[in-house]
Amino acid sequence: MSKIAVFFADGCEEIEGLTVVDMLRRANLDVVSVSITGSREVHGSHNITFFADTVYEEVSADTFDGIVLPGGAVGTEHLGAHEGVTAAVKTFAAQGKLVAAICAAPSVLGACGVLQGKRATCHPGWEVKLPGAITCEESAVVDGNIITSRGMGTSIDFSLAIIKAFASEEVLAQVKKGIVYA
Repeated sequence: MSKIAVFFADGCEEIEGLTVVDMLRRANLDVVSVSITGSREVHGSHNITFFADTVYEEVSADTFDGIVLPGGAVGTEHLGAHEGVTAAVKTFAAQGKLVAAICAAPSVLGACGVLQGKRATCHPGWEVKLPGAITCEESAVVDGNIITSRGMGTSIDFSLAIIKAFASEEVLAQVKKGIVYA
């Protein structure tokens, strides 16, 4: 079974990360919420505090088949400043493992140099932080092992694209039906 990590930082956009965790669990995928704060407690950008499953120091990135970066301007800054996260982005991209980012977080992929020649999207206004990318405005963009999305309003499409990368069409259809997705 594939194992996916969702990295959380203080200042993250809560819905963008927690929707992914929820949706992947509905698909019976092995998803782990990982705090990079040094504590399981994460403080989101809208004053919502929640607890991740574990902390970065207690996991080994190479045990995952995919990584997900939620957005939020401040959370994105923290993710981009975390050496472990940026090393994982570069390694996963090079190994063909899934790298997914939403909202402002595709800028971390841009800073890591993994978007060169790739189709990608992000929160409006952040396109300048995606050097080398072919930017577009679709809700969720899949280009090889890279999945990007625009923001909170596209969190379900983003999550479904991640599910599609790891599960069957039947599982994807069941998840859509279960959440009454049109």
